[in-house]
Amino acid sequence: MAISSRIIAQNKKARYDYQILDTFEAGIVLLGSEVKSCRQGGMSLMDSYARIEKDEIYLVNAHISPYKFANQFNHEPLRRRKLLFHRLEIRKFHGKLREKGQSLIPLKVYFNNKGKIKVELALAKGKKNYDRREDIKKRDMKRDTEQELKQRR
Repeated sequence: MAISSRIIAQNKKARYDYQILDTFEAGIVLLGSEVKSCRQGGMSLMDSYARIEKDEIYLVNAHISPYKFANQFNHEPLRRRKLLFHRLEIRKFHGKLREKGQSLIPLKVYFNNKGKIKVELALAKGKKNYDRREDIKKRDMKRDTEQELKQRR
């Protein structure tokens, strides 16, 4: 019996604030109460990012709400969570992150087909205000042309 992929949390503002250069999938180390809270949709990726510390990658500022039935064994909502990558991948990220303005941003957290929680990370570069305005202009022009084509049909 296959479990369908289900999105737990999404960082919608990331694509607006950053230019996505590459995406990667990683596992995440969670406590039992965190997994149960994620199943209820209690996760937020606002203002979260990934950081390399001592040859390991951690997800920082990702908020997972406390599970109300966990009592004394509950977790800390904003704790750092380890991401599971191969050592060679971490070295590759380390080299890329040294370039000016690049960072690791989580795009979404989801259950994969096997029921495991995965994080989609992006190697991203911050956008300037004029880049954002340019993107808005392109989107508006595309929408206008599609509307014109619809009306002609």
